[in-house]
Amino acid sequence: MKKPILHFFTLLMVVCQQNAHSQDIHFSQIFETPLLRNPALAGLFTGDVRIQSVYRSQWNSVTVPYQTTSLSGEFKKAVGQGDDYITLGGQILYDKAGTIALTSTHILPVLNYHKSMGAERNTYLSLAFMGGYVQRSIDRSKITTNSQYDGTGFNASLSDGENLAKSSYSYFDATVGMSFNTQIGESSNNNLFAGVAYHHFNKAKKISYYSNGTDEMTPKIVGSAGIRMSMTDFSYFTLQTDYSAQGPHKEMITGALYSVKLDESENPKYSLHMGAYMRWKDAIIPVAKMEFRPMAVAVSYDANISQLKRGSDGRGGFEVSLTFLKFKQFNSSREAVRCPKF
Repeated sequence: MKKPILHFFTLLMVVCQQNAHSQDIHFSQIFETPLLRNPALAGLFTGDVRIQSVYRSQWNSVTVPYQTTSLSGEFKKAVGQGDDYITLGGQILYDKAGTIALTSTHILPVLNYHKSMGAERNTYLSLAFMGGYVQRSIDRSKITTNSQYDGTGFNASLSDGENLAKSSYSYFDATVGMSFNTQIGESSNNNLFAGVAYHHFNKAKKISYYSNGTDEMTPKIVGSAGIRMSMTDFSYFTLQTDYSAQGPHKEMITGALYSVKLDESENPKYSLHMGAYMRWKDAIIPVAKMEFRPMAVAVSYDANISQLKRGSDGRGGFEVSLTFLKFKQFNSSREAVRCPKF
């Protein structure tokens, strides 16, 4: 009966999802998923165009893997006669979990306006909005529960006992965010940012597989911060943290990367980044990233330290990301005296 019980556990998560407290997609490589953290972090990079993709596979040792993919893109350009900028972009998220293929698809455009706050150095206040379409679905044909146990074994001809009226539903989701980023001291390579985002502020209703479902999406607040400081002419240190609260659930992830430029130019083509993050009371996450402009590849692994570590043998989630960063040929921010970046 082990397999039906595992299926029932997955179905239980589907039903609990109707409360929508802590079902948001998350990644460990927060530095490669800025739009998922806060739409006001869109455009905070050195360049004009950035495209990022992250793939995560989790809980392979416990059940059918939870697989999550993110694809995001940002395009930054100057507006007006001053030093203001605007960033247009969006992200697509796809998540598939468990034996019954609990699937979520998010298509979320983003608009971010960066207002210059300083005449002497890079200092920007950014306000952003992100909103779009979300669909969730399950595969009813793969549901097996204890109701299909006939006393001697599993009987697929019996009803699963679940009164689900539909196998999918969709809704509109909206997020607003604000961030502040500024240069530290005289070097434009030393920066810090802080921001806050209010996710699901529209509180989408009737997010349920039941026809009479009345549950609504619980808003989530995410606070983010980061600092980057040069250590030598060829190395620097980056620290980032996120704190999120959704209903009664809290999560904090903090980490640092030490980066070394592998050539002596001001804007090196090759850089190596090494470090670790920690999701408090859940996982330790070693990270390695190789940059070979205009591309970068990062890998990380969640070593589970929560109470689930006995069942998972300490194995959590593997992530790999790919980033493409480019300056436009014309009207680029490459030569701009001031430009939002981190």
